[in-house]
Amino acid sequence: MNAQSSQKAIEELSDAFQSWFDLRQKDDTANPPGYRKHGDTRPKSTITFKEDGFKHDPENNRVRLSKGSNLKEYWSDFLLCKYQTRPDVDLGEVNQVQNVRAVWNGDEWELHFVCKVELETNDSVGGGVAGIDLGITNIATVAFPAEYVLYPGNSLKQDKHYFTRAEYDTEGENGPSKKSMWARRKLTERETHFYHVLTDAIITECVERDVGTLAVSWPEDVRDSDWGKTGNKKLHSWAFDRIYQYLDYKGEERGVEVLKENEWDTSKTCSRCGDDTKTNRKHRGLYVCSSCALVGNADCNGAENMRQKITPSPHGEDRSNGCVSQPSTYLFDRESGTFQSREQVVS
Repeated sequence: MNAQSSQKAIEELSDAFQSWFDLRQKDDTANPPGYRKHGDTRPKSTITFKEDGFKHDPENNRVRLSKGSNLKEYWSDFLLCKYQTRPDVDLGEVNQVQNVRAVWNGDEWELHFVCKVELETNDSVGGGVAGIDLGITNIATVAFPAEYVLYPGNSLKQDKHYFTRAEYDTEGENGPSKKSMWARRKLTERETHFYHVLTDAIITECVERDVGTLAVSWPEDVRDSDWGKTGNKKLHSWAFDRIYQYLDYKGEERGVEVLKENEWDTSKTCSRCGDDTKTNRKHRGLYVCSSCALVGNADCNGAENMRQKITPSPHGEDRSNGCVSQPSTYLFDRESGTFQSREQVVS
């Protein structure tokens, strides 16, 4: 194997085990990385070929991968791979292929190309400001200037339950079975699609509502705290950093500035009067202010506080019971693969 590829594999293995060691301090049921040998079978690790480990030929859709000096029988000994991309992808148009990753998907090897692309960024689409509260039950709650929108994670939760159960039910004594690997891969694909569709929908709503700035809640150091066995497991799978990353680059493409804002105290602070009594946040997502009597959805209240970090509203302005208590809800529709209003999905 090429020297840089070997070093990258070692780094990824080290990171995976360090992450597991850290998680085990809070959750003793956390599973170790899937790199262990099972019987005579060794798992197939992802191999990363950096700049001096491959040569790309975009005109003929081919890439030459280095085998490394320890595996070469002669100087020109290498792996020549012909690839096929999606119709909307042309690797000949990218500025630079930074590295190539060979990934085993359970049935065959796939090549993943990591590319550097220059994006044409648009001017700001408008002067409006929106705030997002990221969560686990409601994956995202958005406070637009005139409306609040909930994006529940029901379908994602169902996928995790089904495919995780399928994975563990088919786990063999000698390691993961083919069905177990299929379930794990399928869940990863579903999650990736869900987060892309979610962030596409949010940025599109921003553009259509002339929102040029989006403040995203950032739970600073949340994973450093001990939330108990169940809480730690939920936090470990909470993809807030991934959602922010998707929002950031999609927003840049379409003229929406995405800002990362610390969410400290936004869940308990009243967005109307500023009261921060801890007991204001009730059970099941209900928020009731003990000072000004605001009653509404707790996630909407948090999203409004995120919005006000950029454009503070005068205390007393009523964006409360009409908006905070009656948000619109957009659900993920499996049939179309998009987010639609609750009425459209139900009908």
